Amino acid sequence: MDPLSLSTLLAAAAVAGWVDAVVGGGGLLLLPALLVAAPGVPVATALGTNKLAAIFGTSTAALTYARRTKLDWAVAGPAAGLAVLTAGLGAALAGLVPAGAYRPVVLVVLVSVAVFVLTRPRLGTVAQPARRTRARIAVAVAVAGLGVALYDGLIGPGTGTFLVLAFTALVGADFVHASAMAKVVNAGTNLGALVVFAATGHVWWLLGAAMAVCNVAGAALGARMALRRGSGFVRVVLLVVVLALVAKLGYDQWSAR
Repeated sequence: MDPLSLSTLLAAAAVAGWVDAVVGGGGLLLLPALLVAAPGVPVATALGTNKLAAIFGTSTAALTYARRTKLDWAVAGPAAGLAVLTAGLGAALAGLVPAGAYRPVVLVVLVSVAVFVLTRPRLGTVAQPARRTRARIAVAVAVAGLGVALYDGLIGPGTGTFLVLAFTALVGADFVHASAMAKVVNAGTNLGALVVFAATGHVWWLLGAAMAVCNVAGAALGARMALRRGSGFVRVVLLVVVLALVAKLGYDQWSAR
């Protein structure tokens, strides 16, 4: 890899860490950057190398949130534990799912998410503790630890965004605390997938380690900015990331025809 491609990739890793820490979706930046910088890399190796960088970034963001705000461990803990196993299963099945099979479904979900957030301006801006019932906690744990985690192992980009929306809509968390919980669960999904990709030889360790350093720097900055600027800031970033994901997947779907 030439120096320009490497420097561009490392810069993308830093920006992806920032985006992931605030609201998720950093894979939207990092995976394409990795595939462009190393055009001959197998998709599974790109996914595995991305997971190596991402697990350090998400763990850094999770620790930053945990030190500066109160985490809802009753939701995040069980979901993260399930996510390790489920994301590992998704990673094991990753090669069996063609891209064309998931793009239309994910596009519909993302457009629905954008409409949902835009039509509910108060969603996530303040906590709604009345929503935090035992039944809703169980549903949130299942959605995050099973459904979203399986998606992360299979595909990846947008996982943090889906987690944030799940925690705000299901248990009434504000966007900052939802992002905090999302980072804990996302660290679990990254760990589960990374173990599988590493076991099958689909990780470039040196490149992934270099990307991880930059990802950690971006994640630390992003978490601090989210905590300092509050839920309104996170909501704006969320909408930008969702619209970017829609544009990226829409382009991929159109160009694949």
